[in-house]
Amino acid sequence: MTENVTRRVYPPEGDVYVTPRYLAGSNGTGDAGFAPVAHWPHHDLDDGPCQLLVTSPDHRIRIGWYGDDFELWKITASEDTSSPTRWSATFNHVTPAELVAALTTELAQDWAEGNDRFLERPSPYWRTGIQPLIDGGWSRKPLLPGEIGFLAPDGNAGVSIDVRGQDPDAETIELWAGPPGWGTRAEARFTANTPAHLVAATAAAFTDPTPVLRYREHLSPQLAALAQLTPVTPPKPPAPTPLDVQRTLRRPPAITTLSVPRWSTTTRPPATAMPSPGRAARR
Repeated sequence: MTENVTRRVYPPEGDVYVTPRYLAGSNGTGDAGFAPVAHWPHHDLDDGPCQLLVTSPDHRIRIGWYGDDFELWKITASEDTSSPTRWSATFNHVTPAELVAALTTELAQDWAEGNDRFLERPSPYWRTGIQPLIDGGWSRKPLLPGEIGFLAPDGNAGVSIDVRGQDPDAETIELWAGPPGWGTRAEARFTANTPAHLVAATAAAFTDPTPVLRYREHLSPQLAALAQLTPVTPPKPPAPTPLDVQRTLRRPPAITTLSVPRWSTTTRPPATAMPSPGRAARR
């Protein structure tokens, strides 16, 4: 079944703000990731692992939502509808959709500009794609020979780059966040031919300090322990105790400016004009 209609994108919901955003996990929907391309054709697929496919109007960019799989998102691009895939990016089921939105936003802009930038050859310099991480204070860490890695300042996110692979379909860049585990580790992978500016846009989302909304009870306990959670509605102040009430009653009333003559705080009142003694005597 195919729908070429614009779908409504619902605003995010939740009762806590999560910082950093890469520890927020998935909220179970792809609304944030699809929001930048909400005006593109949507295709509901009843059969097969891909439940929803959003494509650019010319079908060269494809954004697939695999609701029941470990790899929840698969995004690809081709020179035309019948050409082999030029590059692909996958995001697993723990990855916050707000991070996916960084990539889909860039793709929507590239397609709208009509310059086919989403198909350009990747930069030969590995730093180009992860420069936002380096600028954000991520530090180099030792990996296996032929691999380059950087770690976030809090140690809870990182990136690894395979500089040995020559296969254009090989996954050479992996962004990750959270502790190892099926329900705690977010993973985003890009194949070798992915344009560097698309990788950089996703990397920049990892360093974005803007918190994301989540429901507290839906968060993984392990991620919640590592993240900073701020209630959307600040807690009410505690009710005063009997001792607080007694102290208030015993406290002398505060002196306000209304209880003090206005002239006494600044200048003296003007003197009343009085007749001189000489004039009074002549009368």
